Formats: sequence, structure tokens, C-alpha cells
Amino acid sequence: MEPITYLQAVILGILQGFTEPFPVSSLGHAVVLPRLFGWNIHQNDEFFLAFLVATHLATAIVLFLMFLEDWRRIGRGMVRSLRTRDISDADGRLGWLLVVGTIPAGLVGLLLEHPLRTLFASAATAAAFLVVNGVLLLIFERLRTRAPAPGDWTGDVDSRLSHLSWRQAFAVGTSQAAALIPGISRSGVTMGGGLMSGLSNDDAARYSFLLATPIIGAAAVLKLPDLLGHHGDGVRGQALVAALCAAAATYVAVRFLLRFFETQRLTWFGVYCIAFGGLASLVFALS
Repeated sequence: MEPITYLQAVILGILQGFTEPFPVSSLGHAVVLPRLFGWNIHQNDEFFLAFLVATHLATAIVLFLMFLEDWRRIGRGMVRSLRTRDISDADGRLGWLLVVGTIPAGLVGLLLEHPLRTLFASAATAAAFLVVNGVLLLIFERLRTRAPAPGDWTGDVDSRLSHLSWRQAFAVGTSQAAALIPGISRSGVTMGGGLMSGLSNDDAARYSFLLATPIIGAAAVLKLPDLLGHHGDGVRGQALVAALCAAAATYVAVRFLLRFFETQRLTWFGVYCIAFGGLASLVFALS
């Protein structure tokens, strides 16, 4: 039998595409839903980890292309800052803020990925952390430094994002490592840090997408040999299908969220995580 069917690949691909940008933990859903559906898939299965590489790579590529103009401005700004030895311009400063947030998060991920995956290797634990993630989202909204205001989503976004301090960029970026625990959302933690740093929901979401792109992409590329090696035997076709589904779902999800956060908050996602994680925990406890 195939370790993952094509129907499962479609479902998991769509799931990854939607839940990676949404602050609801893609890894948590990828661990919990197979158990709820009764699939013989575990998060530590080598073929499943190889399969997930394709969906994460697809998500990273779509995020990069959707913000390609932003990345071009940021890249030009960083080059200018190196040439003039000045980071006063918004694009250059934003680029270095992203570097400050990305490098420590990447190092922590490399050091702790396997220990955390082993320590929290159960669907029941992932469901419990989904509840924790929901509570965190509600706390972030409670502790935000200011309420949404008309016009938050207009004007020079890069200039607003570049006003983050180096300490804030480091803290928000490093906190992404919490997403190594199934159930804790990378985008949720990053958006929450942005809200507490004075960003609007819309700007916090955009900063989250920019910050997540190199982390997700680099992690996927580093693990690509697993998919191309013997761990990918029997799942490469399914991984390609899942990647295409993830790419389409990511595009729809990001377009929706950027519009959604013009007027809305993280509250609904917090409520969802608590409800879904609590229900899944109850099912696992009774089964």
C-alpha cells in the first residue's frame, strides 16, 4: 500500500497552504487531523517528514512571489546600506531587521527541531498546544499597544515596519522557534509580537509573512534531500500533488488575511484554536 494516498495528499496540501499563513499552526493540524481521520500517519514517520518538505517549499515559494516587489525593495535597500554604511532608509533597515529575526530563529530551529519533535510526538499533545496557541492569541490581542484605526493599512508599510527596534526584531524572530512544537503557530507568535510592538494587525501579518519566508524556505531546502532520497520512496508523486494544492491554498489564504486584518483581529483564530484543540483532546481522551 502507498504510505500516503493521493486523496490524503490533496487534503494535507490544502491544509498546509491554509494553516501556514493563518495563525493556527500548520504542524499542529498536520499532526492532529490524521489521527482524527484514523490515518496510519505519524509526525515522526520518515516518509511523512519527507512529504511535508514539498508542501513547505511550495508555501515558501508562493509567499516569496506574492511579496516579490517588497523583497526587491528590501534587497536594494540592503545593498544601499552596505554601500553607504547607513541604515536610515526604511527598506534597508527593514531588511536588516528581518536578518536579525531570521538568523537566531534558524539556529534555534537547527538545534532544537529533533528534540522537540521527539518530546511532543503525539496528536494528543499537539491538540493541547493548539489550545495553548489559542490562549496566546487572545493574550496578544489583550496586550496589544493600540487598537486598530482607520488607515492602518494605507501609506508606506515598509516605513512603519522599519520602526521596530532591533531588540523587538530579535525577540519576535526568535519566538518563531516555538512553532517547532506542534500546535504553536509561527505566524501567530510573530503577529502577536508585532501587535505588542505597536504594529496594526495588517502590518503585523505582512511582517509575519516576510519573516516566515526565509525560515520556511531554508528549512524545506535543507530537507529536500530527504524527499529525493530513500525516505521519499513511494510519496514523491503525492508530494508533488500536495505541493500544488499547498501553493494554491497559500495564495488564497494570504490574499484573504491581508484583507481580513484591515478591520479584524486575532480573536476569532484564538477562539477557533481553543475550540478545535479542546474538541480533539476530548476525542483522543475518549478513544
